[in-house]
Amino acid sequence: MRKKRVLLLSEGFGTGHTQAAYALAMGLRQLSQSVQPRVIELGTFLNPVIGPIILGAYRRTVSKQPKLVGKLYRSQYDKSLNRLAQFALHRLFYNQVSDVIRQLKPDTIVCTHPIPNAVVGRLKRVGGLDLPLYTLITDYDAHATWTNPGVNKYLVSTQAVRDKLIARGIADSLIEVTGIPVHPNFWHPHDRAEIQAQFGLKDMPTVMVMGGGWGLLYGEHLVEHMAGYADRVQLILCMGSNEKAREKLAADPKFQHPNIKIIGFTKEISKLMDVSDLLVTKPGGMTCTEGMAKGMPMLFYEPIPGQEEENAEYFIHQGFGELMTTAEPIDRWFRLIQEPYAADRHRDALLAVRNAEYHPAKCSEAVLALME
Repeated sequence: MRKKRVLLLSEGFGTGHTQAAYALAMGLRQLSQSVQPRVIELGTFLNPVIGPIILGAYRRTVSKQPKLVGKLYRSQYDKSLNRLAQFALHRLFYNQVSDVIRQLKPDTIVCTHPIPNAVVGRLKRVGGLDLPLYTLITDYDAHATWTNPGVNKYLVSTQAVRDKLIARGIADSLIEVTGIPVHPNFWHPHDRAEIQAQFGLKDMPTVMVMGGGWGLLYGEHLVEHMAGYADRVQLILCMGSNEKAREKLAADPKFQHPNIKIIGFTKEISKLMDVSDLLVTKPGGMTCTEGMAKGMPMLFYEPIPGQEEENAEYFIHQGFGELMTTAEPIDRWFRLIQEPYAADRHRDALLAVRNAEYHPAKCSEAVLALME
């Protein structure tokens, strides 16, 4: 019997969109052996030379001019991609999409980024494509570029995002609140002692710091302030695939302490979260959702104006975190996690909130149900 094929289309503008696609793919495999998902970052797949150049330019803009990114986000907030923009995208970058779909023969398409969503929607409207299109919104906001008349179902993070789509004219019947998917590794806790042995970590209050993949940690005075606690608090600094930034940080005497671990790219973030008492991160939708799945309190730094500000606002409102603009939240939280049992009590309270608001497997289950 032929497996049902799910084509998940994303773009690399920010890591969360593609991470969500892979998380959904793994969740589908975990729940059903009759489904065959495949993830493609569409622009890079179709344009292996130009695609990475565009992504590199985007990363530099986010790192060097975040206010410009926020200004563009806000100026286009209520504007969906019009037909001219969709046509231009198709002609310049995505004119082979119909060939890819024809070759892969998917039964369902799920888009985790607005651009492939618009391209597939256009193919449905003018290219004769007759496939269900599900749009997974991977933030805690509903920018108008996500909306498209070709979408059969919107899968959204929260009731608030659902309400925003309805305000944009999307029918209630086309929206399902599923939460953002996370990898099945985040669905259940791991053994704490085994993880500490695997990574050479001590059994002591531990803080996990993320965001180094784009070089956003080195030289930050708040991160240097955290290093001052290294005698009492263990720090895990996650640098992602940015080897240059990792080496630079490791060479800095301020971070050469036995209780400071500097980690490059790893697929075991879920394990590191299980042995950490606090997460310090930029408020990307994916990372925050993973932290919520683990019941972690979070401190947010330097949200990119736009969707990251909306993400931070949601998690702060839910009680999962607070914004870190000075050293005061660091000092308060670093003292709190050193108190006996305080971190465990706080995590238990946040897991109770999570259980009421979010189920890690729900999005994967919803897609399976839609396919059936």
